[in-house]
Amino acid sequence: MTNKEKLILGITGGSHLSVHALMLVLPSIFLTVQKELVVGLDTLGYLAMLSAFMFGIGAIPTGYFESKIGGRNLLLIYHFGSIVSSLIIVFSSSLVWFAFGLAALGLFCSIYHPAGLTIISRRVKDINHGMAFHGIAGSIGLALGPLLTVLLTEWISWRAAYGGFAFLNFGLALAILFIIPVRSASQKESDLAGTETTDRSALVIFYGIGVLFGLSFAGFTTFMPTHFALTTRELISGISNTVRGGLFTTFVLLAGIIGQIIGGGLGKKFRRPNILFWIVVLSIPLLVLIGVLQGWILVAVAIIFGIVHFAWQPVANSLIASLTHSRHRGIGYGINFFFSFGVGAFAAGVSGWIAEHFGVPFVFPAMAIVLLPAVILTYVLRRNMEIIRK
Repeated sequence: MTNKEKLILGITGGSHLSVHALMLVLPSIFLTVQKELVVGLDTLGYLAMLSAFMFGIGAIPTGYFESKIGGRNLLLIYHFGSIVSSLIIVFSSSLVWFAFGLAALGLFCSIYHPAGLTIISRRVKDINHGMAFHGIAGSIGLALGPLLTVLLTEWISWRAAYGGFAFLNFGLALAILFIIPVRSASQKESDLAGTETTDRSALVIFYGIGVLFGLSFAGFTTFMPTHFALTTRELISGISNTVRGGLFTTFVLLAGIIGQIIGGGLGKKFRRPNILFWIVVLSIPLLVLIGVLQGWILVAVAIIFGIVHFAWQPVANSLIASLTHSRHRGIGYGINFFFSFGVGAFAAGVSGWIAEHFGVPFVFPAMAIVLLPAVILTYVLRRNMEIIRK
């Protein structure tokens, strides 16, 4: 891998870390915000849904504009927009301003994935390795997000968590400004993925799987810190529920790094649709067990789920690159992230309703049920691509 490719992965990886850390701040402080704002878990679930929906819906126009103004400029818009949105949340004095800041944050964060993934797919030759590294950075962000959030909440306040990540994004924005050169209009970007056609039928099936996987992801990540906080009280004494929930959530999301590495390796050796099929099949019973277990065995099963679940990302992102023409790559990623995060965001609201009326543990079996149709769709995708190859 060249130094130029390493630089690209470093910048996109840092941005991927920050975007996922920011999106997990709110779920990590549900219990704290619930007390301060005097609202129910269903209301907080709807707020998480709003932010996550904006996180998905903004990806589609971003995919279109990527070919117009370039990934570098889009990354800058993401960073500076997320800084302003975070500051709105920090200084919010009412539920309305808090909700507005969350919606704006989700919208600006939506810019990242179509821009960052398209840059990697075009400029990094070993795409499986590049996507795996990129995914690992995102997993670190997912893991550090809850941990840093709960620590800053304990030491200062929950508002300091948003301020801290705003400061991180300011540093990344400066790095982009001074390290990544501006491309002139005459410079045409080559495509190292080398895809010259778009497989529309396979993409439609894949997007259907993405909706279901996104729904389960939103429900799981939104209520995982609260679930741990309420079901692991006997494991570690002397710390608050918020810190304990964030700590165990960090363990699970750090396990996602192992999943990213495994997914990147498997993507080189086996057909990607086959890998996606087994990831979905294994995820279903693990989600059910997370909902019914407690204590250390719950933590162990959740960690296994983290490994299985995050193996999905490098495989899926590489598959999109192989199914889309370079000219349509940005919009291809944009549509995928709209379905995964935008449509998937509704699971956060539904999960909040389930948690409020039936209890937090019921969220996870519900997300397992959501994944059942994905078993059929991944099987169909396998058969579809086998027929095309023949």
